[in-house]
Amino acid sequence: MRLKLASALVALAGLAAGTPLAAQARDVTKAAASITAKDVSRRIHLIADDSMMGRDTPSPGLETAAAYIAAQFKSFGLRPAGDSGTYLQRFPLVLRQLQVDRSYVEFTELNGQGSILLPYATSVVQHAGEQDGKPISAPILLLGGPPNPDRFPADSVVTGKLLVWVVKWSEVPQFANAIVLKAVAAGAAGIIALSDRDTTVIAALAGQAGRVQVSRDEAAARTGGIPLVVEVPQAAIIARFPQAQGVFDQLNGAGEMTVLPMSGWEATVMASDTVLGTATAPNVVGILEGTDPTLKHEYVVFSAHMDHIGISPGKPDSINNGADDDGSGTVGILELAEAFTRKRAATRRSLIFLTVSGEEKGLWGSAYFTAHPPVPIDQVVANLNMDMIGRNWPDTVETIGMTFSSLGPTLDSVAAAHRDLGMTPVNDLAPQERRLFRSDHYNFARAGVPILYFTSGHHPDYHEPSDSPDKINAEKESRLLQLVFWTGQAVGNAATKPTWNPGALEQVRQAR
Repeated sequence: MRLKLASALVALAGLAAGTPLAAQARDVTKAAASITAKDVSRRIHLIADDSMMGRDTPSPGLETAAAYIAAQFKSFGLRPAGDSGTYLQRFPLVLRQLQVDRSYVEFTELNGQGSILLPYATSVVQHAGEQDGKPISAPILLLGGPPNPDRFPADSVVTGKLLVWVVKWSEVPQFANAIVLKAVAAGAAGIIALSDRDTTVIAALAGQAGRVQVSRDEAAARTGGIPLVVEVPQAAIIARFPQAQGVFDQLNGAGEMTVLPMSGWEATVMASDTVLGTATAPNVVGILEGTDPTLKHEYVVFSAHMDHIGISPGKPDSINNGADDDGSGTVGILELAEAFTRKRAATRRSLIFLTVSGEEKGLWGSAYFTAHPPVPIDQVVANLNMDMIGRNWPDTVETIGMTFSSLGPTLDSVAAAHRDLGMTPVNDLAPQERRLFRSDHYNFARAGVPILYFTSGHHPDYHEPSDSPDKINAEKESRLLQLVFWTGQAVGNAATKPTWNPGALEQVRQAR
């Protein structure tokens, strides 16, 4: 009896293994396995090669990278979703040149005790912001102590002020973005970072101020723009007013972020420039149509940024290859697009594969894409974004957004079903770094699209020429990409689309 039952079960198993669904499952598994360390490494060495010259926005190297990605999309059979039937979606830029001789930062004591004039040519480094040739003058507010966005002063204290941030430069990379975003939200007139960097370092950087710079087109610059953010040396202030040393020491020695109102003082930032002309930069967009007659009108977007920061003049190795940031994510898009276009690996929903540029300048490409999508934005049901996924932990991927929507439980279920990948997703490990706002998923979230942001975090090679292809852990990245592939399968084939958790969308939109 037991023998007959066992035989029947074996027969049933053999019958099930021969069904179309079983055959499709085998094909999808083969598609996932097609994402290999060898392919990841080969593509990383192409995207992050010296010939790409750091893929600045805009630059010939960026155009070369975009053309390569477009050619790959075509070879996979993706439908072009860019401009005029191509894979390229271009967004407008403006080329500007600072008029150095007319630009300066000035601190003025209103009771007539004097002023400090710092020219752009020797003492000012402009890090962000649009300028229109008009001076910005406002009372100043000193800010110092350990950077902590949660201790940032109330809006009522900051609004309309020029925020003078007494900063230890070594702490800037981790916290600057969060502080700038807080200042924007609070209505600050601008930020002047009083830096402890050597005056010769600042002078060398200031000497590059006359180079041609790129910004968004005028219409975009007027919406959601960042105020001027400039850096000047503390030493220049102390040389003119030695008593300032005591104030700076007080702020640097504070146990927590501290605000010191400076009644009787104001500052002026004058940044004048000339518009030289216009340019454009590319996004690359391809679509794989879904297999379900109804669900194919809903879309899952896989995204990464293909740009980096270009050249750093004066360094022995001046090319910032950006292998991890974000060559790793760009290669991920290519690997995923190739896998999903393999036999019977397409999902019921349509899939959009997107590489954007201008991320390093302020999320420009994704802002343009979400404002000018090739499909209605309310039909985009999820964004799976990847940025810096090729380094650090071999068995963990930080995934921001897990607590925002039903995508979090979906990802947990996928990871549990594929423990063989040895890749555990964990929620935001460093909320103080405000990474929710620092890559292209944020523009999708702001548009109402549930997001997951996959990253392996920062490392000492971040934004350095040493972020090179040989340091990418291609084996780790291939497993991580397989996890993203299976997550895309789950989201693309689910009966219902992802949903935001109660209050999460409002929290994301207001938190910045």
